[in-house]
Amino acid sequence: MLTFERSTPEETGIPSECIVHMIKRLQRHQIPMHSLLLMRHDKLVFEGYYAPCTADSLHRMFSISKSFTSIAVGLLADEGKLSLDDPIIAYFPEKLPAKENIHPWIAQMTIKDMLMMRSCHASTTYKLDMASDWVASFFTTPPTHAPGTVFHYDTSAAHTLCALVEKLSGRCMLDYLKEKLHILGFSERSYMLKDPFGISMGGSGLVALPSDLMRFGYLIAHRGHVLGEQLLSSSYIDLAVSPLTATCVTGPLPSEAQGYGLQFWRNERNGFTCYGMGGQLIIFLPDCDLICVTTADTQSIQGGNQQIYDALYEEILPYLQEDALPHDPAAEQRLHDTLASLTIAPLESTVPPEIYSRINGRLFQVQTADSVFQDFSVRISEDNGTLSFTREHAVYDIHFGIGKMQTGIFPIYDLRYAASGAWLFDGTLLIRVHIIDAYVGCVQFQLSFHGDELTLFMTRKEESLFHEFQGHLHCKMPS
Repeated sequence: MLTFERSTPEETGIPSECIVHMIKRLQRHQIPMHSLLLMRHDKLVFEGYYAPCTADSLHRMFSISKSFTSIAVGLLADEGKLSLDDPIIAYFPEKLPAKENIHPWIAQMTIKDMLMMRSCHASTTYKLDMASDWVASFFTTPPTHAPGTVFHYDTSAAHTLCALVEKLSGRCMLDYLKEKLHILGFSERSYMLKDPFGISMGGSGLVALPSDLMRFGYLIAHRGHVLGEQLLSSSYIDLAVSPLTATCVTGPLPSEAQGYGLQFWRNERNGFTCYGMGGQLIIFLPDCDLICVTTADTQSIQGGNQQIYDALYEEILPYLQEDALPHDPAAEQRLHDTLASLTIAPLESTVPPEIYSRINGRLFQVQTADSVFQDFSVRISEDNGTLSFTREHAVYDIHFGIGKMQTGIFPIYDLRYAASGAWLFDGTLLIRVHIIDAYVGCVQFQLSFHGDELTLFMTRKEESLFHEFQGHLHCKMPS
């Protein structure tokens, strides 16, 4: 089984101080990092986790799942069970409309078209009706353009390819990968979320450890050759990470405008990336022999992913050396101290407003019609607080820290969270709840008190849950 050799950054030509600078820069820009791993010359030189996340914390990897799906397709091609030039409809006759109703663009679409994000759909088809068969939607939704022509980010293509893998292998896709790539030693606890019809979400459902991403990255960086075995044809990996499709027309950020391979993105430094929403990244920089793995939650931060790229590019790459650097005990100690202090940063609070003592612990009844909530209250001490609410006549609590993080289980959804609260300069109270579980996201509560009234503004940044925690509520103390 693959085990990583560890070394100090200096032994691989990376100044420890540069890693400190990268970490501090992300902290200054308030990027909610969950993990950071760096490998150079096949040696793991840094592995850090932001409390309460740990090395054993499973994490939703979102669209990095697509790269895993691509490799599974490549393995099936090696086995001779498919060809990239096969039309996808040949494998799903049971999902197709009547023969006379099959659109010719659907009929023309190949597996390779789908891998390159050159399907005939401009967006994800199953999101039009998520209660209907997700795979069937790929074949029945009217196409917008001919396949194999232009890049459009279409997660339903990856989902359908995952369904293909499971159909041809007879197994859950991740189980198939674990068997074929057993040398890598993926965590036994890792799994994939499934769609309502039992198909693994090959476009966004991978739940794994950050170390699993590094193992996957090692496989790709070594072109499928691990511990003396060729696990996957190098020609497939070379094709998968090469620039096949232009993305500059639709890519909103520099890191997404460099081109696309077979479910792998190209990056700005002549490398490639496995990219997942919210800062889940495997960044490959072959010219530097460097792999960077991150997990995070940038969903509520415009350009947050680009901040991660830029911190790596500007704080570390200019200072890399080919040869080992002299031992630097002081810098190594600063890096060790920084590692020990990593945490998801709490909100910074100001002095509580005068109204604080009058509203503390008081009940505010929801006046907004058709709300699922009946009332809210907040209790705050010097360094802790609790937001309580009644929903469908059951009372729930969300505990948060003041100037620190408080962990707990988010009510209703039973997902782990870390939360902090802060008084803002205008007297409003902000509570930010980071979801750090199989689902990754953020739920925020902004409470504005005026006399006996409360205006509550709730926002959620999460792909599929917490829909009730969105919008404005008007609340009032009972007379």
